[in-house]
Amino acid sequence: MPFDIVHFDADTTDPLAAEAELLSLAETGRCVAHLWQAPRSLVVPRSYRRFAALDSARAGFAERGCPVFLRMSGGGLVPQGPGILNLSLAYRVRGTAGRNSEAVYRHLCEILRDALGTLGLHTHWEAVEGSFCDGRFNLAWGRPGDAQKLAGTAQYWRGVRTHAGGAHASLYAVLAHAVLLVSADPQEINQRANAFEDAIGSGRHYEAGRVISVQQALCRTGLVPPDELMESVLAALRASVMAAPPPFGNED
Repeated sequence: MPFDIVHFDADTTDPLAAEAELLSLAETGRCVAHLWQAPRSLVVPRSYRRFAALDSARAGFAERGCPVFLRMSGGGLVPQGPGILNLSLAYRVRGTAGRNSEAVYRHLCEILRDALGTLGLHTHWEAVEGSFCDGRFNLAWGRPGDAQKLAGTAQYWRGVRTHAGGAHASLYAVLAHAVLLVSADPQEINQRANAFEDAIGSGRHYEAGRVISVQQALCRTGLVPPDELMESVLAALRASVMAAPPPFGNED
């Protein structure tokens, strides 16, 4: 079953509100994809609630025009705003996260890799120490071991409920999400990210040189970015999503 690309009305109060809707659609057996952009903001996992200064830091950043949202998936802090594109996929999986999470990540990274490949960028996935929300399945550009991060990925699993209110055995709705830097300035987004981590006293610090935008990578490859780069990346991702069925088929 191919993915259906769905659209939601923009919610500037909380750009992550569509996550719950995507999971609900996936629970019914649909395979859905959502391409979206968020206003200038930061997104952190709910695990950040452990920091006592979280609420005061969020209030201060909101007053300065950079709200901080809490997401369902794990990982770390992620900047959002102009020049950043998000891809969310939701579908059903039979089996546990422990057994299938790597396949979910690989499928998402392959979609990103194939889309950027049509623009002339050769990418792979690896951990990039010093980047925000680092993980084994960052999409990276450059020589392995010395690459820069283009996109971060995360996933969230929710048990599918039966009509009687119980849970199906080992049947889950999965949300797989990627944050792709298209034309965002690494210096600006890292400055915001580091300022918030300092405000909550997390002890984390990110290096702008460990991330790169699609625009910068194209230029360093010797390619001229398209005039409407965001639209070109959007079109490439739509085509890549439509050509890549879910990794486990349509789980009944």
